[in-house]
Amino acid sequence: MKVFCPKETRAGETRVAVTPASAERLVKLGVKVAVEAGLGATIGASDADYTARGASVVSRAEGLATADWVVRLRPPTPDEAAASRPESYHIGFLEPFTNRAVVEAFAKSGATALSVELIPRTTIAQKMDALSSQANLAGYVAVILAAERLPKILPMMMTPAGTIAPARVLVIGAGVAGLQAIATARRLGARVEAYDTRPVVKEQVQSLGAKFVEIDVGETGQTKDGYAKPLTEEQLARQRAALARHCAEADVVITTAQVFGRRAPRIITAEMLDGMRPGCVVVDLAVETGGNVEGVEPDREIERKGVKIVGLANLPGRVPVAASQMYAANLANFIEHFWDRKETSFRWSEEDEILKGMTVTRAGRVVHTAVREALGL
Repeated sequence: MKVFCPKETRAGETRVAVTPASAERLVKLGVKVAVEAGLGATIGASDADYTARGASVVSRAEGLATADWVVRLRPPTPDEAAASRPESYHIGFLEPFTNRAVVEAFAKSGATALSVELIPRTTIAQKMDALSSQANLAGYVAVILAAERLPKILPMMMTPAGTIAPARVLVIGAGVAGLQAIATARRLGARVEAYDTRPVVKEQVQSLGAKFVEIDVGETGQTKDGYAKPLTEEQLARQRAALARHCAEADVVITTAQVFGRRAPRIITAEMLDGMRPGCVVVDLAVETGGNVEGVEPDREIERKGVKIVGLANLPGRVPVAASQMYAANLANFIEHFWDRKETSFRWSEEDEILKGMTVTRAGRVVHTAVREALGL
């Protein structure tokens, strides 16, 4: 089995899908690993670092033309997807619910396309869960960005000149990113509050030393995969009204609320921003799916009446060494899980829960029901 990792072409993407360490893991399984020349430049890894671990360095054209598996981070262009060999497999963040052109191109080519966003959230698949590994880092980076922009320090400090009160941080959404944001803010000494529509996460929030904000918006819950269920407009209005007071008291607000496969809910309104003090910082982790904050702009930092609104995308890409290490390990764990050591080959099963859950196209068809419905195919 030949695996090829091309360089990412999306502007600003610094992460890679194969590191020298993950290449070595795959080579030891019996996989032939090839990477595009210069792949590791953004993480400080040279071509020689890859070849020293058993990988080969080839051109993009050669790699795509000869690989059985193409592993990447971002989706390919529609033209590149259309040129895929029918017997090839492609895995990465394919953004299948919003990337119709690429999904259709993969289907037309006959290639098997697998989306890591769709890996089921089961115990056995945790080691492959790239959404969680990257969200973890996003939560950390969000706090660092906020601390850098805040005109005061996060921890309490007692000095001969007097006592400085700790900064107040409000985290909205207590999923993987939110919990890491809470943990990071607490480690830096901030006083932290957190809110989530799912009451089941209260214990996790409190275990990290934060106060759980309870708001009665009626019946809420989570999906079978652990994602928050979308709220009605009436519930969102009640939520905003209650959160306005907490935002007004906060120095930093970090929003992480997303609904899988749909636009992010609008949680922070212009009125709520106007109720915050000048110098406060709001970091929106959902900016790539529409944003939780009114007026947020992708890849921009704006100011509204003295409140800084940070809408920087791809926060894990700001720590590319760690992000690549985790993502490459997710992919290596995936291949290793399905690897037949006796036959030295990948065991494909149409009935396997993980493979069924993440396969978008196969044998000339879009086979994922939710993707088909979302794209109207």
